[in-house]
Amino acid sequence: MISMPENETKNQEERALEPDRVLKEAVKETLDIVLEVVDESEIGEHIGYRAEGPRLLTHFFKATKAGYDGWHWAVTVSRVPRARKITVSEIDILPGQGALLAPEWVPWEERLKPSDVSPGDVLPYRQEDSRLTMIRDSKYGSDEPPLSRVRVLSEEGVEEATSRWNRKTKTRARSGGPKATCASCGFLIALRSELGESFGVCSNEWSGDDGRVVSLNHSCGAHSETDVQDQGSQWNVVPPRVNELDLEVVTEL
Repeated sequence: MISMPENETKNQEERALEPDRVLKEAVKETLDIVLEVVDESEIGEHIGYRAEGPRLLTHFFKATKAGYDGWHWAVTVSRVPRARKITVSEIDILPGQGALLAPEWVPWEERLKPSDVSPGDVLPYRQEDSRLTMIRDSKYGSDEPPLSRVRVLSEEGVEEATSRWNRKTKTRARSGGPKATCASCGFLIALRSELGESFGVCSNEWSGDDGRVVSLNHSCGAHSETDVQDQGSQWNVVPPRVNELDLEVVTEL
């Protein structure tokens, strides 16, 4: 009895089809034709067949092709009426049960991560981007030179940036550091947007945060007003002393 591949199921209509005897028995002839286009090392034993219609049948062979564990070759053959010569109509390699398959397709713009983008890459235009809104619909209304934006951050964009920048700032923060914060640092460049209420950009080359967005409550040792320990006076101050034994007593007449 010839068995079917595990992943090939038959419905009532398929079971009612009577396989063509000539095509069913033409396993060797089918294999010989397939070997003209498929390397012998990539195809194994015959594992079944399926009737597709009158004088139309598909033979299945185990796939031994590297990287295709659990797959099988499907070879569809046919013949004209009253002829015994078969013709191969189609050759496919199909997955069976437990076959190794590629992951579900995810569009490039959805699977791309920020870390994947280099300075020379160009991202695809996204007309519908929830992080942005038309500037005419924002509180700005329009830009003044040198700015000429069409879209600006939406409320969602501001929230996402705030959350992301806070995480990055906390990652760079050092415990037990200086008490003075970026809000009072002369090297802080203020941002002209809602984000400027919580963030700025560091411009001190001696800071590890130079050129980065920093939280206003962030602090580092390169603060412009770094606390200086009180060294006191350079002159020794001698407290006044009174020698009562040397006092000259003057009596008013």
